[in-house]
Amino acid sequence: MQIGEKIKRLRIEKQLTQQELANRCELSKGFISQLENDLTSPSIATLVDILQILGTNLKEFFNDQDNHRVTFSKEDMFETEDEEIGYKLMWLIPDAQKNDMEPIMVTLSPGGQYVEEEPHAGEEFGYVLSGTINLHIGDKKHRVRKGESFYFKPKANHYISNAGKNEAKVIWISTPPSF
Repeated sequence: MQIGEKIKRLRIEKQLTQQELANRCELSKGFISQLENDLTSPSIATLVDILQILGTNLKEFFNDQDNHRVTFSKEDMFETEDEEIGYKLMWLIPDAQKNDMEPIMVTLSPGGQYVEEEPHAGEEFGYVLSGTINLHIGDKKHRVRKGESFYFKPKANHYISNAGKNEAKVIWISTPPSF
């Protein structure tokens, strides 16, 4: 394993310069440069400090396996339904609540709606696959048709409803996860 190369990749992912990483770790830019070029090796304590700044730890850093799945099948998805208010909810990615965003597909029966959510940090995005929905944000209502999308910061109570006579389907993504 090339420790320096991996540290450099993590630094670039975090959009840090060598000087910025050095400053945060109380090291010199020259040391970071030598480290990234495998000209020197850090002590365990120094490596732990660098990795903490880069958002990882020793175990993850030295784990050569990439355990992150990229594709998911229908069998991986989980669905729940609330017939009383008229929606089906399908989690498209298993355990998405552990990620930075959570994509779901909501199917609304005619006259149905999804649960009203309270304000929270983050952002919401949706794309209407079929039908027409009403997006309720606070006391405002927005009509969103098939092929259209919505995006907002959830600073007020919000939910979607289907005032139409046909079923409506929406891909909805929340960051951070809130469904």
